[in-house]
Amino acid sequence: MTSITPAREHFTIEINGLSKIYQIFDRNIDRLKEVFHPFGKKYHEEFFALRDISINIPKGKCVGIIGLNGSGKSTLLQCIAGVLTPSRGSVQVHGKIAALLELGAGFNPEFTGLENVRFQCAIMGLTDSATEELLPKISEFADIGEFIHHPVKTYSSGMYVRLAFSVAINVDPDILIVDEALAVGDIRFQAKCLSKIREFRSRGKTLLFVSHDAAAVKSLCDKAYLLDKGQVIDEGEPTKVFNAYNSLIAERDRQVKTLRQTLDQLAIRSGNQRVYIENIHLLNHESIPTETFVSGEQLKLKISLKAKEPTSRVSVGFLIRDRLGQDIFGTNTDLLGKLIDFTAASLEQTVEFMVPLNLGENVYTVTVAAHSGDSHLESNYDWLNDAAVFRVIHAPGVKFAGCTALQVSVHLPSP
Repeated sequence: MTSITPAREHFTIEINGLSKIYQIFDRNIDRLKEVFHPFGKKYHEEFFALRDISINIPKGKCVGIIGLNGSGKSTLLQCIAGVLTPSRGSVQVHGKIAALLELGAGFNPEFTGLENVRFQCAIMGLTDSATEELLPKISEFADIGEFIHHPVKTYSSGMYVRLAFSVAINVDPDILIVDEALAVGDIRFQAKCLSKIREFRSRGKTLLFVSHDAAAVKSLCDKAYLLDKGQVIDEGEPTKVFNAYNSLIAERDRQVKTLRQTLDQLAIRSGNQRVYIENIHLLNHESIPTETFVSGEQLKLKISLKAKEPTSRVSVGFLIRDRLGQDIFGTNTDLLGKLIDFTAASLEQTVEFMVPLNLGENVYTVTVAAHSGDSHLESNYDWLNDAAVFRVIHAPGVKFAGCTALQVSVHLPSP
């Protein structure tokens, strides 16, 4: 069961042995037969949406929850928020919680936006005077204009999210739960929400964040958990966990994975190997192998591939990450308008990317992949995380702050 208690010194959320079990009946009549069977015969099968999960989340931390669809992410958050009752185990929440779980969840479609705001604030325990004081701030952040006086059933999905997020963040909870809701709406509002979340974090609040957006999770979260079939199968630093997530995507098609060690991190290679990456070379502008480049210098990334059988419309790509695992830049041949066909007469191919390294001084890794379409989510042939490492140093006499060398000029008008 979920319980809310005064804050403890260490953990804001304590989950111990949590399981959520649903009874699945083939036919509705089987429910009655089970209830009235004289010997207690079972006519149902048990489905574990969550199985024996134990997680402790410290105060002031941001935790990402990732996994394939149906892995149990939303069910876990609903148990934490008190929307669902656990079948086994316990959830203890220490502090006031606000949850943005589903699109428009908790909103009455017949009520106006303003009426729904007042209702949600009342549920959160705010007094009428405190609610009235918050209304201008909530309305301003949601920025839906006169629609706040219209019934919610007339809202677009983006307007739902704007109002729901505005309520959740402005009631000043101790814990904020966001479940994929920010994937809806325009990019400008998403950026506005992420900025607000960072401000929320800076005040020592706790955040649970579910998203398939690797960049957002890596940027916001201190730690990530990977769920699969209702169980936690990996946890730790977000980049490492997303590497495992990519491998999990590959395994959907009975793909294979191998492990190797790179930069003292677990690097994961995954894919069905129908097309596989044989060699990777980092070369400078003179085609000399090197692992050190001057900022602005051109990198030649040479990738050699082989196919086990004729395969058409193959895309090859790369992703550059900094030493913190943050995605800096990535592209592939599909996005660049060039797809590769492996024929019976030619099962080998070399791809060369010419990359101007307009980057700041840092250590970077290169992840490479071969897949169909513009993303490995469609069909992953070979994916190798952190396959190569290189360093960028500043050119003599040229320095700047940050990770990107933008071309800037300065003009001082005459007085």
